[in-house]
Amino acid sequence: MTEKRKRIVINLGLVLSVYVILFVLIKLKVINRYYEGIMIACLINVILATSLNLATGFLGQLALGHAGFMAVGAYTAAIVTKTVGMTGSVQLLFSLLLGGIAAGLMGVVIGIPALRLRGDYLGIITLGFGEIIRVLLFNLNITGGARGLKGIPKLAGFNLVFWVCVLVVFVLYAITNSKQGRAIMSIREDEIAAEAVGIPTVKYKLLGFVMAAFFAGIGGGLFAHYMTVLDPKTFNFMKSVEILVIVVLGGMGSLTGSVVAAIALTILPEALRSFSEYRLLLYSALLIVMMIFKPGGFFGQREFSIQALMKRLKKPVVEGGEE
Repeated sequence: MTEKRKRIVINLGLVLSVYVILFVLIKLKVINRYYEGIMIACLINVILATSLNLATGFLGQLALGHAGFMAVGAYTAAIVTKTVGMTGSVQLLFSLLLGGIAAGLMGVVIGIPALRLRGDYLGIITLGFGEIIRVLLFNLNITGGARGLKGIPKLAGFNLVFWVCVLVVFVLYAITNSKQGRAIMSIREDEIAAEAVGIPTVKYKLLGFVMAAFFAGIGGGLFAHYMTVLDPKTFNFMKSVEILVIVVLGGMGSLTGSVVAAIALTILPEALRSFSEYRLLLYSALLIVMMIFKPGGFFGQREFSIQALMKRLKKPVVEGGEE
């Protein structure tokens, strides 16, 4: 068995083991509905953070409107579910796909004019896009206006959200390790040099940005079908900042870093609830301490690997304490 296949089998076995353990704990009621809800929130944040990491960490483009793409996916998926008559998981998967496509098309509309420019233009434009989406959600009848969109069927549970999350991370991992992924990373390192060696930078910048928007739409669709109610206030600027903080904390250019940071930053506010009004203060202080002592995030641009960890643990230590 080749090294690559061995790594895939180990990672698949690890993911399957985690799923079986969590599934059994839920069935035995060891994990109650409250903790199950936190797990689902963690998984949705993993989708949002890893997708944003593709645009910000791997492509090197500052995007401040990820909540806008999430909102487009959430409302599109919810409206499709409420109007198209299908059943169960098929209905959910169909609506998620349409939600992702709608968000991806928005990514094309925003990306074509913005990504031809260099600098922080994309950040400013995506910031404006997020606010436009939020204002539209407040004023359109089809979205329920300020009252929100209610009566969405609850179709997303732990099983489906878990496997959609695994699929999204796997696809993003495959993209970042492909020829297209290397072209995207070369733009992050030096856009002028990438252009000089013949890489069509606008094409790959658009590809990375649209893929990020598409998966944000998928995350939004899952959010809509788990919450069953959508409030326009959820998709404000602070939601975009929250996702960006997860990416920075995990490491810009590390998918596993985004996974760890998304889980940590979703659980942390819940764990600090007993501190009442000091909760947000402690949360902010912990983030500041983390960025002071680990400015590159948990993993920087590296990926966590079980095999690499095992090799490191097995590496012999020579006399004098040096490896």
